[in-house]
Amino acid sequence: MEEKIITRIAVYPGTFDPVTNGHLDILNRALALFDRIIVGVASESNKNTLFTLEERQELFRHEVRGLDNVEVTAFSGLTVEFARKYGAVALIRGLRAMTDFEYEFQLALMNKKLAPDIETVFLMTKSEYSFISSSAIKWAASLKGCIKDFVPENVEKALYRKYHKTF
Repeated sequence: MEEKIITRIAVYPGTFDPVTNGHLDILNRALALFDRIIVGVASESNKNTLFTLEERQELFRHEVRGLDNVEVTAFSGLTVEFARKYGAVALIRGLRAMTDFEYEFQLALMNKKLAPDIETVFLMTKSEYSFISSSAIKWAASLKGCIKDFVPENVEKALYRKYHKTF
């Protein structure tokens, strides 16, 4: 009898403006659970983004180069429809604090109603990343603060280029 190989695909959606070490931690831990991860960089957001959609994708792609089971691509519209397009069985979401949980819980319930076949998997951020947010990192970078512990080197350089025309 022929054995059927099942590939477990998950989507990791977000604005990623910019990608942080916390995002990468969640991605790496999700890779232990799923065979393939599609990083969905949202084109629409209720946030004012610093980086263009293309820049956000490229910053993330730079960090996952060499990982054959990770794809970074932009999407618009409903996250669950994007996930369906790839045959994903789950959405990956990172949690830092209780305030994240309330928002993420509501979002997960809405997504479950829209797509009962797609699960939401919450991964707690490691404690050293629990206070990191893209907004705080951008604020610190704009004031020439040291952000090297919070973002990959290429992101650090991109932030300083945006704010200070250095690097």
